[in-house]
Amino acid sequence: MTRPTNEPTVLDLGFARVDVGREARQGLPEVVYGPGKTAEQVKAIVAGLLAHNTGPVMVTRVAPEAAGEILTGSPGGTYDPEARLLLWRPAAIGSFKVMVVAAGTSDRPVAAEAATVCAAVGLDTTAVHDVGVAGIERVLQVRERLQAADAVIVVAGMEGALASVVGGMVRSPVVAVPTSVGYGASLEGVTALLAMHASCAAGVTVVNIDSGFGAAIAVHRIAQAWGGRR
Repeated sequence: MTRPTNEPTVLDLGFARVDVGREARQGLPEVVYGPGKTAEQVKAIVAGLLAHNTGPVMVTRVAPEAAGEILTGSPGGTYDPEARLLLWRPAAIGSFKVMVVAAGTSDRPVAAEAATVCAAVGLDTTAVHDVGVAGIERVLQVRERLQAADAVIVVAGMEGALASVVGGMVRSPVVAVPTSVGYGASLEGVTALLAMHASCAAGVTVVNIDSGFGAAIAVHRIAQAWGGRR
């Protein structure tokens, strides 16, 4: 995208300085983190992003009660309650194939955020749930689908072992998301985080705990570099 030279790169709203130049630098508009912001603040930020960018505009981690109020003041958007994501102007789906695989049903909200953001930025996205390593045949049943993907996002809590299993099965990039699911020794996702970092499956990339969004953007960057998003 080529921006006119008189276009601002930062929009000063008083309570926020919106990075409206990010789309030109990175290929996507700034994504808004919802918690801690009022509905009025989010509406003002979204309006600024929509006015100064052409690509998808997203607000993450939005509670259902806030989503309706925000959409009332910012028409044309949609809300995914499982992913907790508000979205305006989703990109057309391209040819780059992403598979989001979640270890357990309890990991669904994080997996939903990953899958919904991937689709919003134009990635051809599918998801498979409840294929954790406690029943290893479950992930073996989807092995061919995993191997056909251009990138795989693995979402897992507890000990996070699914990332190593998938990392040893596929040749494509694997982005692992530790979740805060699990009993006490899981340490709210720290155990899975460290296990994924220590994986013996070489080259597995690990993002922050519960950051389905971070995993999706990592894959988006890979897709852009490969030229396979459109």
